[in-house]
Parts: sequence; C-alpha cells; structure tokens
Amino acid sequence: MGFPYSASLPSSPSHLLHGSNHHSLLVMSSIRLPLNLRLSSNLLPKLPPLQTHPNVARLPRASAAKFQVRASGGDAPPAPSDGKLAILGSAAVTVAFAVANRVLYKLALVPMKQYPFFLAQVTTFGYVAIYFSILYIRNRVGIVSGEMLALPKWRFVAIGMLEALGVVSGMSAGAMLPGPAIPILSQTFLVWQLTFSTVLLGRKYSFNQIAGCLLVAAGVVVAVASGSNSGQSLSGIDFAWPLVMIASSAFQAGASIIKESVFIDAARRLKGKSLDIFVVNSFGSGFQALFVFLFLPFLSNLKGIPFAQLPLYLKEGAGCFLNIGANTTGCDGAPWLPLIFVTTNIIFNISLLNLVKMSSAVVASLAVMLSVPISIYVLSRPLPYLPEGVSLSPFFVIGGIILVLGLILYNVPQRQAAKSD
Repeated sequence: MGFPYSASLPSSPSHLLHGSNHHSLLVMSSIRLPLNLRLSSNLLPKLPPLQTHPNVARLPRASAAKFQVRASGGDAPPAPSDGKLAILGSAAVTVAFAVANRVLYKLALVPMKQYPFFLAQVTTFGYVAIYFSILYIRNRVGIVSGEMLALPKWRFVAIGMLEALGVVSGMSAGAMLPGPAIPILSQTFLVWQLTFSTVLLGRKYSFNQIAGCLLVAAGVVVAVASGSNSGQSLSGIDFAWPLVMIASSAFQAGASIIKESVFIDAARRLKGKSLDIFVVNSFGSGFQALFVFLFLPFLSNLKGIPFAQLPLYLKEGAGCFLNIGANTTGCDGAPWLPLIFVTTNIIFNISLLNLVKMSSAVVASLAVMLSVPISIYVLSRPLPYLPEGVSLSPFFVIGGIILVLGLILYNVPQRQAAKSD
C-alpha cells in the first residue's frame, strides 16, 4: 500500500489503484500500464457507429484497404466533442482528488501526530480487507485463476517489507514536516525509481528523462535549503525529518520496481496470460500489514517508547484515533480526518485509473503533476486544524518551480512516444 505523491505515476499497478504513501493510484520511470491493462476494446472510449448516406457509392476494395491502413497507422480523426469533454471532466476530477489526497494526508496526521505507527497499522489493515475482498470476488467469478494465486510469494514478501518501511517512515516524517514540504520531498520517488530500474531492470532512459530527474533533485535540494531561513517553511525542523521522507520515497520506489518484475516473471510463468492486478495488491498489502506489525517494537524504540510500554502506546493510539478516553488531548479531528483521507485516497486512485482508460497514461501523469504546485499552495494557507499556515520562502518557491520544470521535461519523451504511436 502506498500513498501516491509523485507527479509521475509509478510503473507498479498498485499506485494506479491506491497509492502510497504513500505511498498509487499510483506509481514511475514513465507511466506504463501493467500487462493486464494493455489497450483493448474494453479500455477504449465507445465511439458512435459510422453513419453513411445511402446514395454514397462504396469505396473500391483497394481504396478501402488503403483507408484501413491509414486509419490504423496514420493520423486519427478528431475525437467527438463529447468524448473530449468527458476526458477533460475526468482530468479535472483527478486533479481535484489528487490535491485533496495530499492535503488530507497532512490533516490526517494532525490528530495522530504522536501515534503515526498506529495510524499506519490501521490504514494498512484497511487496505488488506478491501483488496482481499475484491480478490475473493474476482476469484469466484473466474477472473483470477489458481495459477495466479500459486505464484511464488517471495517477491510479495519483499514488496510488503519495503512498503511497510515506506508507510511508517513517511507517516513519521509527515507528522513533523510542514504541509508544503511533503509534496516537494515526495517527488524524489521519481529519482529513486529511475535509479533502481536502471540498476535492477537494466532500463535505459533518454537524455530528457535523465535531465528531468536531475532538475527534480535540484528542486528538492533548493526547497530543503530554505529551512535555514528563520520563520520560513522548514525553519526549526530537525534536518533528519526531510531525510526520512526522502528515504520513505526510496522504499516505495524499490517496491514499485519489484512489482514490475512480478508482472514480467508472471508473463513467463503463466505462458503469456496477464496477471490480475489485485493478486499483487492483495498479497503485497497483506505482507505489508505483517511487517508494519513486526516493525512496531523496533520503530517505537527509535521514537523513545520502550518495548514494555508498546501495549500502552497502542491502547492510547486507539483512544486517540477514536477520540475517546481521558488522554485525548491534541486528538481533535479524529477519527473523521483519518477516515476521510483513506476514503479520498481510494477514490483518487480509482479516478486516476479511469482517466488512464479514457485517455492515456501521459494525460494521467500530467493531471497528477498539475496537483503538485496546487497542493503546495493549499497546504501553505490556513486550514482547519492547521490555522497558522506556512510562510513560503523565495528559495522554497524557486525549488518548487525547478521541480515542476523537471517533471515536465521528464514527461516530454512520453508525449512524443504517444504521438508516434
């Protein structure tokens, strides 16, 4: 389970359905659809049947064949206006939910600031219940076969471990960082994924993509450096927390690369059959929940909570989450803010996947990318439970601009490839 923050969608299918923090919907060397989401007639928008006048003579066979070749390989006719409006509407909805997802992520951590590990456990088990319920239904109707369920699980174990580290470290850092810093630092996901996919999968990238990643990294450095200015966004924040958020993106990027390798290996083991996306999401989330639970003693000790006091920590965390009991000071907003965030995260990833189906992965990537500067601005303003707002220093703004330019440059090769196709 991950909560998507990167503006380029991860290549892993899980980020197309939820994100993670976390990091999904989605989710990023380029936007690649998983094997089971390749274009088919079911994924293309429904076009009205071609109407011809009864008096119009039919084309000769040779001309018809030539026309068919041009229709498949040449410039496509313009889409109907209603189809374009539907795509624009879907893109607008995706941008809105992407912004809401980022903002609510920070708001959900306000009441749970002292109990991020408990919140990570609750959200993880919530996704496990959702994904395994969907997997059970798809198995009953025959979409998921026994061969898919019998795939080796060691990769899912690795995915679960990395995503557990990503979720817990991301929530720990997110609770301490100012809101605008979270979308900025989360964009390092793209840099980590390009690096890991080059080393582990042997992928090669264009000059524009490499330059775009370098710009993203430069933008993050400039934005983080603004913390040295008193009264600005990162002033007074321990320098370790931005590093923890960057490490969280690295864990999630590593998990996404392993997910991609799962689909590559499944194509060989299933003899060309496409692996259902919910097999990966379900087992990955299941092992993630297990590792979040196993990591609690170690992580709580790092936070200064002795192992003997861990049951008391979980009990107090449950009381804060439900906002009941005597020790609920600072828990205002729970449980509604965390529950609204989880719901919004699911809806966001569904809308993102729908946009991919209606248009293309490039359009979906640009829609998520547009949410980054909007989210930074919204999180800098006074919000419910965050009434003080955040002052954005000139360096922070410059860093954000450099980062967005890097994301645009990274996506240029994708747009050209989409046109050539």
